[in-house]
Amino acid sequence: MILAKYITDLLYRHDCVIVPDFGGFVTNRIGSKIDNETFSFTAPTKQISFNSLLKHNDGLLANYIAATENISFEKATTAISLSVIKWQNELQSKEVTIDNLGKLKLSATNKIIFEPNLKVNFLTSSFGLSAVTSPEIIRTNKKIIPLNTVKSNNETKKSLPTFIKVAATAAILLTLSYAGYNGYQVNKQTEALALQEQEIQKKIQSATFVISNPLPTISLNVAKKTEEKYHVIAGAFQIKENAEKKVSQLISKGYNAKIIGINNWGLTQVSFHSFSDRNEATNFLYRIQKTVSKDAWLLIKDK
Repeated sequence: MILAKYITDLLYRHDCVIVPDFGGFVTNRIGSKIDNETFSFTAPTKQISFNSLLKHNDGLLANYIAATENISFEKATTAISLSVIKWQNELQSKEVTIDNLGKLKLSATNKIIFEPNLKVNFLTSSFGLSAVTSPEIIRTNKKIIPLNTVKSNNETKKSLPTFIKVAATAAILLTLSYAGYNGYQVNKQTEALALQEQEIQKKIQSATFVISNPLPTISLNVAKKTEEKYHVIAGAFQIKENAEKKVSQLISKGYNAKIIGINNWGLTQVSFHSFSDRNEATNFLYRIQKTVSKDAWLLIKDK
């Protein structure tokens, strides 16, 4: 199985794709650019970065592979783990190239360095747009021929220095204006990238993944764990009192609802139900999404 193909497909529709126990590929939107050396204009793009801290399995990649290949969720998860082990082994001795995504290598401090493939644009609104090249405008310095007016020697000597001063002043003002404009553009791009990064981090936490074709229940002879680490999330609330009200509402409707903690953004999370078995949690999630709330999602939380 070529794992890179499924990651690439998802990056066209999502801002982040996490490869469990390896890292997350995150897209950052970048506006059109002008190359002053080649005089070309490039279309807006979604450039990929890699975050090795995003290792938590959110189920997006495994569910997509399972639905595409018509296999179980567990088999898809196993296939992902095998690809990750292969990448980790290859990184110990060489650079790893992932099709359409970029190159991975280890630094001296044993950290993964990612070099994105800049030839692939994951922004669907820019599909089909290629770079546009504009020819350089060449300005020639032509000698100005003065009018044939009769001037005295003294008038000629006075007018020439005045013209040179005016031209020099204009050139200095143009240079300062251009430098100021470039500085303004750099500051605006820096602010835009910072806002994009904040939005992406929020999307990673609050993302909802809905699978149109749920997988059938698979009976496995595996001993069940008593630890309930699979939670079907009903919502996240900024005010704790609202979270408690939501729990009361769900309990009155027959759900085993509870507060399961506070996320990285200070939001109190409420679950419909918690499970120790992943299959039970997944099937319960599908029922909730069909009958109660399409925004419900599955959180895997190790205590």
